[in-house]
Amino acid sequence: MRTGSSPTRAFTAVIALALASGAALGASPAEAAQQPDLNGVWRMDGYGTVLSFQQGTLDEYQTTGVSCLKGESAQRSGPTTFETRGGQTVFRVRPGTTHDHAALHIDGSVGDRGLRRIAALPDACRHTADSGPVATFDTFWQTFEENYPFFAAKHIDWHAVRDEYRPKVHPGMDDDQLFAIFRDMVAPLYDGHVVVSDGGHRFFGQGRPGTVVPGPGLDTQIKAYVQRRDLGTGRTLQEYASGRISYADLPGGQGYLRISAFSGLAGPGATYAADRAELDKALDGIFTSRRTAHLRGLILDLRINGGGSDDLGLRVAERLTDRPYFAYAKRVRNDPADPSRHTTPQPVYVRPSPTPRYTGPVAVLTGGSTFSAGETFTQALMDRPGPTVRVGQPTQGLFSDALERTLPNGWTFSLPNEEFLTRAGKTFDGKGIPPQYGEPVFTQEEFDKQRDSAFDRAVALMNT
Repeated sequence: MRTGSSPTRAFTAVIALALASGAALGASPAEAAQQPDLNGVWRMDGYGTVLSFQQGTLDEYQTTGVSCLKGESAQRSGPTTFETRGGQTVFRVRPGTTHDHAALHIDGSVGDRGLRRIAALPDACRHTADSGPVATFDTFWQTFEENYPFFAAKHIDWHAVRDEYRPKVHPGMDDDQLFAIFRDMVAPLYDGHVVVSDGGHRFFGQGRPGTVVPGPGLDTQIKAYVQRRDLGTGRTLQEYASGRISYADLPGGQGYLRISAFSGLAGPGATYAADRAELDKALDGIFTSRRTAHLRGLILDLRINGGGSDDLGLRVAERLTDRPYFAYAKRVRNDPADPSRHTTPQPVYVRPSPTPRYTGPVAVLTGGSTFSAGETFTQALMDRPGPTVRVGQPTQGLFSDALERTLPNGWTFSLPNEEFLTRAGKTFDGKGIPPQYGEPVFTQEEFDKQRDSAFDRAVALMNT
């Protein structure tokens, strides 16, 4: 779920789940009659989650075949909406076709999550969880076993991993030893959405080998290099959205648009609603009627992009088309015992914005530091009706929302459990979206020789 506010959602995304139900205070009898009766307990399709709604409070339970742990809570804020503390995350319920089915939408994410009514909380949810090393290990391993979709693609035998490491776990081991086991178990996945943290100094997360995780320091360095090398004197990047979006007009009627994140646009800790408003303000300032009428080509630089909200990426894509088109389809692993079973893919479309739009040629610059929502945005441009090319290096290979889990000992970890599909049913997880024109991206040789080969190739392509 790309609703976090950090530069790279891959390492800091927090997932909370909630559900709205019942008659809101002040609702009319007609409005109350239309509201679904969702009091009770619901199991989410995929996501290893059970939701309990009672008396205006929604409680999340994170479940596996061996565990049940209490998760987030949210309070009703409207007839069919719930919010976590401070309004950081907003959830909306959508009635299903029957009394026992519904759907949950999370602001900032794309698609809905199916809900099915169940009789009661699982038995494990009624008991205090064992917080010792063995129970913590079993919950950690089982969560991946039931939710991670990519073991086969990455040639990882997860059962062999359990056979190797579980005998090393015992009640008297210390935290350093247990954390090292978890780190060693997941390190071979090379998955930036796999993160383990004790909430203090112990932290593990990594990107694909040979790539660099985007962050504020790298973003500042590269922005200065682009300003100096690509734009030169006389042309300055105009910054928007807390510096995460910048734009400059180039010679020959071309434009350069740089987006370094789809979160934190309204500042650290901003809500999705605030980020969305800030994005719209930035896009209104960039895609003016005058500029869109005269623009001959647009270079869209995503080479340093830490991700964020998929929905915000779609809002940018809406400024780049004059007719609706297919962006991607989203599905989630939906059988704890069978990694080949998924929910029915939900198609997601880009629809033209009613504001001024640019529909001419676009060159998308990508690299290994293009993460998460930066990648779903890249994927959303692949079937764009206007001429579109990709230049640079493959993206990182992270598309799923990060499923955040809590362990019995209080540690947290995250993992992906979704796939974003092309029209042909292909995914780019692991390897990333490849460019059509391969060029080096911010290598030491490029810096030493004062080059930006990907930018120069994009300029040349826009001039043809």
